[in-house]
Amino acid sequence: MVKSPHSLSLITPEATTAFAHALAPLLANGDVILLQGGIGAGKTHFARSLIQQLMLEPEDVPSPTFTLVQVYDGPDGEIWHSDLYRLSDPDEAVELGLEEAFDTAICLVEWPDRLADLTPDNALMMEFSVAEEGVRDLTLSWSDAKWSARLDTVLKQVTA
Repeated sequence: MVKSPHSLSLITPEATTAFAHALAPLLANGDVILLQGGIGAGKTHFARSLIQQLMLEPEDVPSPTFTLVQVYDGPDGEIWHSDLYRLSDPDEAVELGLEEAFDTAICLVEWPDRLADLTPDNALMMEFSVAEEGVRDLTLSWSDAKWSARLDTVLKQVTA
C-alpha cells in the first residue's frame, strides 16, 4: 500500500521541534526516516530535535556532515544519524554499517538518494523545502502501513 503524500507547513523552528518531539516516542528499532531536501531546508534541525527527545541523558547532537555517522544511546537501542552527502557510491553506506543498522536501530538518513537500491522499503520519507524565510514545507510519504497510524497521531498533536 502506497500512502499518498501528506504535506504540512512548519512555520517556525519550534514547529519543526514539536513535530520531532511528537514522533520520537512512536519510533522503534528498525524504523528508518529518510530526510530529503536542500542545504538549509531543516533536515538536521529535525534530526537533532528528534534525537534529543529520545536520548536518556541530554548531550550535544552535532551534524554528522564530516563524521558521516553519529550513534547515540536511546531508551531501547541505538539511534543512528547519518549524512550521506559526501558519499559517491552506495557501497560506502554498507561500509559505514548502515545496512545492518536499518534492522537494529532507529536510523535518520540525510541525503538518502545516495543509498540507491539500499533504501529500505519500510522507510518514512520526509522531504523538507524552504517555502519562505523561516517557513519549511514538509512532505511525508511511505509505503509501510505502520506509518499511517503513527503519523495520524503526530499530526493530531501538532495541528491541534
